Amino acid sequence: MTQVASAVAMVVLVSSLALAQVAGTTKKPTKKRMTPSPDVSARLTQMQKSIDAQQQQIQQLMQQLQSRDQKVQELQQQMSQVQSTASQAQQKADTAATQSAEGQREVSAVRTDVSDIQTTVTNTALALQETQKTLGESPLALRFKGVTITPGGFLAAETVWRQRGLASDINTPFNSIPFPGSSQSKLSEFFGSGRQSRVSMLVEGKLSDVKLTGYVESDFLSAGVTSNNNESNSYSLRQRQVWGQAALHGWSFTAGQMWSLVTETRKGVDNRTEALPMTVDPQYHVGFSWARQEGFRVAKNFGDKAWLAFSVENPQTTFTAHGNAANFVLGALGTGGGLYNPTANYSFNAAPDFVFKAAFDPGWGHYEVFGLISRFRDRIFPNATAATPDATGAFNDSRTGGGVGANMRGSLFNKHIDIGLHVMGGAGIGRYGTTGLPDATVRPDGTLALVRAYQGLGTLEWHGPKLDVYTNVGGEYAQRTAYVNGAGKGVGYGSPLFDNSGCGNETLPGGNGFTPGGLTGCTGDTRNIIQGTAGFWYRFYKGPKGTVQWGPQYSYVVRNTWAGTGGDPHGIENMFLTSFRYYLP
Repeated sequence: MTQVASAVAMVVLVSSLALAQVAGTTKKPTKKRMTPSPDVSARLTQMQKSIDAQQQQIQQLMQQLQSRDQKVQELQQQMSQVQSTASQAQQKADTAATQSAEGQREVSAVRTDVSDIQTTVTNTALALQETQKTLGESPLALRFKGVTITPGGFLAAETVWRQRGLASDINTPFNSIPFPGSSQSKLSEFFGSGRQSRVSMLVEGKLSDVKLTGYVESDFLSAGVTSNNNESNSYSLRQRQVWGQAALHGWSFTAGQMWSLVTETRKGVDNRTEALPMTVDPQYHVGFSWARQEGFRVAKNFGDKAWLAFSVENPQTTFTAHGNAANFVLGALGTGGGLYNPTANYSFNAAPDFVFKAAFDPGWGHYEVFGLISRFRDRIFPNATAATPDATGAFNDSRTGGGVGANMRGSLFNKHIDIGLHVMGGAGIGRYGTTGLPDATVRPDGTLALVRAYQGLGTLEWHGPKLDVYTNVGGEYAQRTAYVNGAGKGVGYGSPLFDNSGCGNETLPGGNGFTPGGLTGCTGDTRNIIQGTAGFWYRFYKGPKGTVQWGPQYSYVVRNTWAGTGGDPHGIENMFLTSFRYYLP
């Protein structure tokens, strides 16, 4: 604006000077027309050019002025918008400040409420602790260094009465049921025991995608070489199960002492779901196939409908032979320094046992099929029966045995009734049965002969809110595996040439009062053992404090033998057992 005003003033000044100069040089008009001089024309021309140039500058300045006015207007509009935005922001700030003040009052009120709640929770926790102290309660599981520890087990007071004495605790040696001629068959027995009391501990930990499990279970049904019932009843603690497991993505890997994969389970092939008979007798029931031994197991779960499993397990050979020559060896008594029992036999095993199983839970019932492979071996001395016996030419001989089995279990009438069926058969499988029939015997030349065996068990159970009733019928069979040696005498197991004529003749006892007379002329190889059992468990209480229950069991057992010279004797046993138990919650 200042430059434009200056230019206009200059133009006015120049024009005034030019007009004054023209007026000074002009005379009064006369009638005679005067011609301008050359100097005045030139000046006028120059002044005209200056005016034109100044007018152009003025026009340019006017254009610049209009442009600047437009920009100023735009800036004013922007300023107005900014002021409007600022005003709105101020209003929002004022509103927020008002709300903030109200919020602070609300926060203060909430803090007061939280403080009151914390005080109430603290008082409640203290009251709960006092209540727990008063009631003597403890948590069902313990948290320790990131794992959960769950104690378990039960305390038992149990009794057994047998019609024929076996000098046995509540676990029954079925293959030792006496024949009619023995003094034990004329004497009943009664024992009370708390040795089946059990303690257990389950440890569980979780990683990002792996579940880790460890389990320990023990009871007192073991005997050291100095144990007796006379005063202190100081029996050793028995290892039942000790194993660890890692499970991820449907796979599980388990190692340690556990139930054999041969044992039936109630769900899949999961550890700790074994379908055990409900008997008081810890030897369970004739016809039940099982073992607890060291092993390594791998299992795969397919959608909780099907499972495949494989295990490598500790082997052993149970052996019985009569009339054989001393021309073989398959094991030895345990070495005390090697921590084996110096009064028990241990076979020199060539390889572990292998078990394969497929299990199915299709919706109703549980089904299993399984197979077992076992390897047996002995060392043979062919010159042991020569006129001049020696160990020349000794060699090892091996045999492969095994068997197959199946299990079925299902529930009826809204799970009030359970039915179960188990069968197993094969060669060299005797030790997997409850009665412990032999796996093998021997031929006259010293080579092992595997005994074919069959095992079966049927179960019927009724379950109610407080009462469980059960009945079982089972049997085990060992096939006659007999040979004749060069002298025409029987060798092996169950030979018809064996002498059974003395099985009914009682003999005089030993002189110390604890040595019943042994039967002479009584081979008595077992052909089969059959057992029928009925019993029930009544729960007086089951709740957060644990379970208190009582149960009686009656069993009738028959032991039949292979016929030899003098007949086929058999033994009969009637048993009545009771158990009073308190289970930890």
